[in-house]
Formats: sequence, structure tokens, C-alpha cells
Amino acid sequence: MKEARAALRYAKAVLNLAKDSGSETLVNDNMKLIVDTIAESDDLDVMLKSPVIKAADKRKVLNALFGDKVDNIVKGLFNLLEENKRMVMLESIAKQYAVIYDYHKNINVAKVTTAVALTKELEDKIQAKIVALTGNNASIENIVNPDILGGFILRVGDVQYDASISSQFNELRREFDNGHYIPKI
Repeated sequence: MKEARAALRYAKAVLNLAKDSGSETLVNDNMKLIVDTIAESDDLDVMLKSPVIKAADKRKVLNALFGDKVDNIVKGLFNLLEENKRMVMLESIAKQYAVIYDYHKNINVAKVTTAVALTKELEDKIQAKIVALTGNNASIENIVNPDILGGFILRVGDVQYDASISSQFNELRREFDNGHYIPKI
């Protein structure tokens, strides 16, 4: 809990710096890159969380990995986290930044559960549907769940639209269970 509050404070400070320089969207893209990279690399995650590896070495790895791909504000965050020996918090800071950035820009988070990963083309269609339904843009978080068999489940805020094959099967099953079928003999 204490670490989450600290991550939020760091994220707010980074957002304020990014707003002052007019690069909050670029920094948001950088933060998403950091979260995605850490999620894809178990070695990077273990390295950042390791108490044995020095903070300076962790910063060197981050600079080598992200060097020219990230804004100077993000590089400054790497340096600050090294000074404060809080490199372990990088991923949670990046996630918190994305949340407060979305709030700042009035962007909802749409969770789309599908049986397979979304393509870019399908993401664009979903984004258009979300704008039509809510009037606002939404960042799309794709959750892959093969149990839904096909179709999708869309959740924006407290509104959910379930167009999955598994829910249609369940509805059909309920109709059969509640049916008053009388067989002819």
C-alpha cells in the first residue's frame, strides 16, 4: 500500500513535468513502452526487483535498453529512482502514469475480452463503437480468454456488453431449462 502511494506521487510529478514541457502524450507512450517491455521480459523484471544488483547498474541497463526511445523526462525518472534506490517501483509508476494521464485527458479504459488477440483493424472498429456509445475516446485493454469461444465482451466504466458465444450458449441453455416442452407419445 505504501509503495502504491509513492508510485502515484512519482507519476503525478512526472505528469506535471510533462505538462510543463507539453510532452505528456509522448511520455505516456514511453510509459506504455516501459510497461510492455517489462511484461515481455522476465529477466528485466527480475533485474529491477533484485536487491543484489546495484541501482546504478539498473539505470545503465534501462538507459541502454530505452536510451533514444524515451523522452528526457523519463531518463530523469531513471536517475531519480537510482538516487532514491526505488528502481523496483518503475513498472508501478509507469502504470500509475497511464491511469492519471487517461483521467487528465478524459479517456476511459475499455476492457475487451476476446478468444484471440485483437488486430489493429478490429481495435479501430471497437474504438469507433466506443466513441459512438460514450462520446469519448477510450484506451483499449485486450484480455484474451479462450473460454468465451468467440465474439467479445466489452466493458467501459460500469457498462458491459456481452456478445460472446459462451453467453449465447448459456442463454440458450436457460431457455431449454425453462421451456415447457411436452413430448408427444
